[in-house]
Amino acid sequence: MNAVNTPPDPALPAVSVIMPVLNEERHLRNSVRHILEQDYPGELEVVIALGPSTDRTNAIAAELVAEDLRVHTVPNPSGRTPAALNAAIEASRHPVVVRVDGHGMLSPDYIATAVRLLEETGAANVGGIMHAEGENAWEEAVAAAMTAKIGVGNAAFHTGGAAAPADTVYLGVFRREVLEQQGGYNVEFIRAQDWELNYRIREAGHLIWFSPELRVSYRPRPSVRALAKQYKDYGRWRRVVTRYHRGSVNLRYLAAPAALLANAAGIVAGAALTPWALVVPAGYLAAITLGSLPAGKGLSAAARLRIPLALATMHMCWGYGFLTSPRSLARRVIASRRPAVRAAAQESASADA
Repeated sequence: MNAVNTPPDPALPAVSVIMPVLNEERHLRNSVRHILEQDYPGELEVVIALGPSTDRTNAIAAELVAEDLRVHTVPNPSGRTPAALNAAIEASRHPVVVRVDGHGMLSPDYIATAVRLLEETGAANVGGIMHAEGENAWEEAVAAAMTAKIGVGNAAFHTGGAAAPADTVYLGVFRREVLEQQGGYNVEFIRAQDWELNYRIREAGHLIWFSPELRVSYRPRPSVRALAKQYKDYGRWRRVVTRYHRGSVNLRYLAAPAALLANAAGIVAGAALTPWALVVPAGYLAAITLGSLPAGKGLSAAARLRIPLALATMHMCWGYGFLTSPRSLARRVIASRRPAVRAAAQESASADA
């Protein structure tokens, strides 16, 4: 990847792509390649916020900086995603800000389409489909679970749908002035920081827009343990969002906790009182097994057999995280309302000193 020789089109808005990365040696180079090869003639920069990785992520990032003048890095000593995003926003300079993760692959026209949609809709943030793609049988199973309604409900950015206003979108392409008005991401939200930021943007009267024209390929977690931790954290921090923004809860978020409680009650009652109570967990297993059949269409037998395990891991771990989320998290978040973008920049500057 070399710096482009064609001058950027000054009629198009310049774009900053921000990337929080931590232990992303497997996908970082390919992810950055998908950015630099975008079919977008406007000016483009990539700002990678580097956490304390224990693999070759930082070395790969240094190679990318040396290979292309459009790539820059900024430190993120805390390793937290929202702090990384804020540090990258502060270090970037263009009016359109595109969020990409270190394991996300943008479709070739992603930026051009997003810039057009910002203009057409007047939205503050536009986003599209989180297109999960696996590289082995387990990852393919997780990808199928993450794109099926039985796995994630009716979230358009997972399952698709018509272009429309949305509560939140995957990753997002923002107007910089709106990010700055909101103080960036809340640095206390280790997870669910996208949902929380989009909630504040909507509460401020701005539009969040979903479009199936936008697609980002996503690589699922590579093991059951990693997927379980991911979804436990999702549930834990979604509960924090509901405490911090009390009007944000809906029935979709309560489905997994309800399923966990019902299954646990059925197992306990079945062991202690009557075998008939086992109908509840048996019914759940039957439902995810049957639901995995259309989700696994076209996949290998090895992948199809793993989909029920992926679904159960996602549901039960999300529910467990939601139910066990400590109230102390919400109190800490509510107490921390400093301007997040500036705070992240100060943290990075202190680390450099």
